Amino acid sequence: MESALKPFRALAYVVGCMLLVLCVAMVVRYGFGDPTLSKVIAPIHGGLYMLYLVAVMNLGMKARWTWQYMLGVMVGGTVPFLSFYIERRVTQRVHTEQAAATAEA
Repeated sequence: MESALKPFRALAYVVGCMLLVLCVAMVVRYGFGDPTLSKVIAPIHGGLYMLYLVAVMNLGMKARWTWQYMLGVMVGGTVPFLSFYIERRVTQRVHTEQAAATAEA
């Protein structure tokens, strides 16, 4: 499961940062009338978010999460700052599950 957790963590941070940059780009676009930054950042964020979704699916399948939980984690990449919180919670959950599995064995 650790092999799936690392890409998820990296993408959660990258998507979270890109979402914050996208928010700034949208303020510049609609507040100051300059769409240049958002035209560059929006597709990059979209592509990275798709990779984030794949990472969530990979980790969720390995960890045997419910679809509802996976959907909640996926939504974390759409709200500014939420991906950072979600990443911490998911990491704690995975480490707890790994410790429980190790204790059983």
